[in-house]
Amino acid sequence: SHPDTSTRARSTPARARTTTQTRMHSMRTAAHGAVGATSPRGAKSAARRGQPPSVRSNASSRIAFERVGAPFVASSSSRAPRMMTIARDGAGDDAPPRAQPNLNQMLVLVPPHPLLNHWLAVARNVQTPPAIFRASMAEIGRILIYEAGRDWLQTFDAQVQGPLGLANVTVVNPEKPIAVVPILRAGLTLLEESGSVLPAQQTYHLGYVRDEETLQPKLYLNKLPAKFAEDAQVLISDPMLATGGTIVAAVEEIISRGAQAKNIRIICVVACPVSLTALSERFPGLRVYAAMIDEELNEQGYIVPGLGDAGDRAFGTA
Repeated sequence: SHPDTSTRARSTPARARTTTQTRMHSMRTAAHGAVGATSPRGAKSAARRGQPPSVRSNASSRIAFERVGAPFVASSSSRAPRMMTIARDGAGDDAPPRAQPNLNQMLVLVPPHPLLNHWLAVARNVQTPPAIFRASMAEIGRILIYEAGRDWLQTFDAQVQGPLGLANVTVVNPEKPIAVVPILRAGLTLLEESGSVLPAQQTYHLGYVRDEETLQPKLYLNKLPAKFAEDAQVLISDPMLATGGTIVAAVEEIISRGAQAKNIRIICVVACPVSLTALSERFPGLRVYAAMIDEELNEQGYIVPGLGDAGDRAFGTA
């Protein structure tokens, strides 16, 4: 055929391929910008310092990734250094055995999941817009709910008719819904995908506002049931466990209505040793699932580096 005809015949698919490649490049560029990936120079600098080029290479790793079963010591003045165990959960074949429940201790689990690391990086980035920040929080919440439910959800064995025969199956008991309690307003973000994870749930709400002078929580909304069943399983979500005032007040309110600490799970994005110590001293048997532990609190009671004000960032009111 004539060269011009050949060129015209190939032009349409070529343009389509070019358009597709351009879109994929734009998506990769946007994701790279949102995460704020380490540059080659930064990676080399980190290597010289003996650190991996990772967004998680901060001082908190000394706490978060202690050997399973190692005691947690919040500070030299901690009154109860062995009331809490921190576990790096599910770290692979070379990892120590999974920590066993101890009703005399509070267990803190920091799952080393690559997707958890990724979405935490997105949430950390100050330039992440509200919509993407909320999406990252929802993904973090989804992963933490999976982890919290692993040894917690009540199941039963059954049989179902498959296409080629009967199959033995294990099913989450729909008659035992999880009582989900977001602490407003930021706690809502971690539970946006809970309905796609938990087969049965009931949602209640607690609203607290922190006095910026005293740093003490004030309850402004309480939609808990009058009474929890003794064996009720309660999942609390609060992105930031900083001074511990709000989360301690929430757990106390829930326990005052019949729930037991051993049946309560807390999911958060970032926790500080101050809050973890406060929880462990009051609620042995509790479990906390966190994406990261940051050691520092500033004078305003915010975790550093933390996320900033998660509620403002999620709802665009910063």
